[in-house]
Amino acid sequence: MIELNEIPNHIASQLLKIKAVALRPQQPFTWTSGIKSPIYCDNRLTMSYPEIRNDIAEAFAAIIRDQYPDAEVIAGTATAGIPHAAWVAQKLNLPMAYIRDKAKGHGKENLIEGLITEGQKVVVIEDLISTGGSSIKAAEAVRVAGATPLAVLAIFSYQLNKGIKAFEEAGIPLQTLSNYTALMDVALAEGTIQESDFELLKSWREDPSSFGK
Repeated sequence: MIELNEIPNHIASQLLKIKAVALRPQQPFTWTSGIKSPIYCDNRLTMSYPEIRNDIAEAFAAIIRDQYPDAEVIAGTATAGIPHAAWVAQKLNLPMAYIRDKAKGHGKENLIEGLITEGQKVVVIEDLISTGGSSIKAAEAVRVAGATPLAVLAIFSYQLNKGIKAFEEAGIPLQTLSNYTALMDVALAEGTIQESDFELLKSWREDPSSFGK
């Protein structure tokens, strides 16, 4: 079992290994928002690697046992958080639900699929945190259902100031298995990037809107 303090670097290394995270400080990606970014993250790839997805589920479960032992439901965000929530719920022997980004337009028009009842304590599972908008919306849906979102747990965070501030303002605890800082350290140590790349990556997190200009 991975020690809690080893989780950030271990998960960062795994994400780099399967290219779920790609780093191109010299040839940045362009996000849909128009922002130039030296990093692209697709954590859906983790589903295809049994050992890695199990490491992720074990890490989530360890954090929940340690810090949120009173959790009663594990809820995944649609769509990328759903499989991880299912694996975590199975390890903890807890009920699982998932939260849509918007209510379906037919039938009962549910926003939450599965059972989350009034008064229950819920941990929300997400795959990636950028600005935090969709994750906070999911946690708010839990509140609307009369339940308590104990925290949002995610695989990875870009650690953007906008996202950090959004969670603080919403009053929702956020924890991630790994993050941008750990990723940079691991990438440098493993030779994925050079020292000059490290400085470029650092500058992006400090001011994403000015990167590449």
